[in-house]
Amino acid sequence: MENASNEVEELLFKGLDWLRSKHHIRKGLALIVIALLLGLAGKFAYELYPRHYELSISGGGMLTKSHQLAKVLQEEATRKNISLMITPTKGSFQALNDLNDGTLDLAFVQGGIDAVGYENVRQVASIAPQLIHFLVKGDVKTIHDIRGKTVNLGEKNGGPSIVSNQILRFSGLVPEVDYVETNFSDEQLLGMKTDRLPDVVVQVSYAPSATVDFLVQKRGYQLLEMSFPPSLAMRMGWVADAKILAYMYQISPPVPAKDIQVVGVNLNLLANKDVDPHAIAALLPVLYGPQVASQFSFQITEDKMLTPSGFPISDGTEVYIASKQPFITAQTIDQIKGIFGLVMSLLSVALVVFKWFRAPDEVNEVNLVEADPEGEPVVSDKLNSITANISKLE
Repeated sequence: MENASNEVEELLFKGLDWLRSKHHIRKGLALIVIALLLGLAGKFAYELYPRHYELSISGGGMLTKSHQLAKVLQEEATRKNISLMITPTKGSFQALNDLNDGTLDLAFVQGGIDAVGYENVRQVASIAPQLIHFLVKGDVKTIHDIRGKTVNLGEKNGGPSIVSNQILRFSGLVPEVDYVETNFSDEQLLGMKTDRLPDVVVQVSYAPSATVDFLVQKRGYQLLEMSFPPSLAMRMGWVADAKILAYMYQISPPVPAKDIQVVGVNLNLLANKDVDPHAIAALLPVLYGPQVASQFSFQITEDKMLTPSGFPISDGTEVYIASKQPFITAQTIDQIKGIFGLVMSLLSVALVVFKWFRAPDEVNEVNLVEADPEGEPVVSDKLNSITANISKLE
């Protein structure tokens, strides 16, 4: 075993001696090292250089508050070198399909929609809940009075339709048995005559909503209170207990006449999984900035950012969270210590290798001059002999 080890060591030293004698090989290795160092420096320089991002985003239909939020975000993002191109969609499902296909980068999508089948969609942030407005007219005073009525839920099988049908089922009402679902768009509702409007209209929006304003003030609708949001929230993860304040939509007569409980549903900012994480990390401070809150007239805070939506968290969100951590932590100090030890070890190895790779003639030239114990250089024995002979001749 010892003989084998000695043979390996002998072969290693022979190989190093051979490399030392090959000047062109040493030059080639030096060029490779220089190229690697330049490449590393270029990478750091690229990361430091300010970049411009171009992303597409959807806030849903053009009359929705989420579309208004997208417009405010677009305006503020330009100041951070982010260009947002707004692409309206008919509903949450179209937005999800576009995100999954990669034809859309970002979208505001309401919660309560199953994430199955959308493998390419990631959660960027969860925003404060939107309010589910049940607008009623005539003799509809409680949710049980909806039996036998027409209920408009927007796009068929769209986000509002899905969550509203779940709420009505929880109340004991079966779709297409206890009530008839209609699917008029907001634009169609605003253009209808009063006698053709549905008995109940469901709107999912932040308050105040422009569509709800019109239906209350111009078409005589009232707001229906839901007395069970806390119980429903315990059963369904997407449900939030929310409230519409008194006088929100009309002063005289007041609509609503008092603060009423309603069901809330989280609004999520979603992204395609291939969107540049650094672009998302640059956009999130804009979303949570005071300028957006001021223009949107609604405070958007980070405390609900990671509220589960069913979708995996975006890489860009993780980059943003990491950027907010303290720069120097105990773990960072330990890592610096480890890196320092590694660098010192590598430098020691590099010095040894450098000596091996020096050309033989360079080593001989160095060995001609040595330092005496007092630090003064002395001539080698051979040169001393020559000097002595010259002195004798004189």
